[in-house]
Amino acid sequence: MKKVMLIGASGSGKTTLSQRLFDLPLNYLKTQSLEFNGAVVDTPGEYLENRNYYAALQVTSMEVDYVALVMGCRDTQTVFPPGITRMFTRPTLGIITKADLMSDERSSSYAEFSLRLAGVQRLLMTSAYDSRGIDELKKLLEL
Repeated sequence: MKKVMLIGASGSGKTTLSQRLFDLPLNYLKTQSLEFNGAVVDTPGEYLENRNYYAALQVTSMEVDYVALVMGCRDTQTVFPPGITRMFTRPTLGIITKADLMSDERSSSYAEFSLRLAGVQRLLMTSAYDSRGIDELKKLLEL
């Protein structure tokens, strides 16, 4: 089993995605601190939104196999600085969440642009509600 750290703004869908990966009931919970749930490290959005916490993200990334930058498909602003993936020594993924809310393929274009600018090479489109992309992510993590 591979481990992944989920990083993204508050409300981007990190916790809900983590719940779906382990077939748990989908309950919105505000992540207050780093949470280690088996193969997933769920980070509070504030760790990305406040540069003073970047060191915590770097140190924690040493405990995982992948670092995933998470962004909702309808987000209209990003908290990912260009090239942020360079601060990690682990492979990075871009995960676009809430795909069930897309009205068309262009709905996710800003998220895709932002994640690519942040430095991710591989993108996954997911939905915790209709399970889109969940099997692909489980296969990658060998869950």
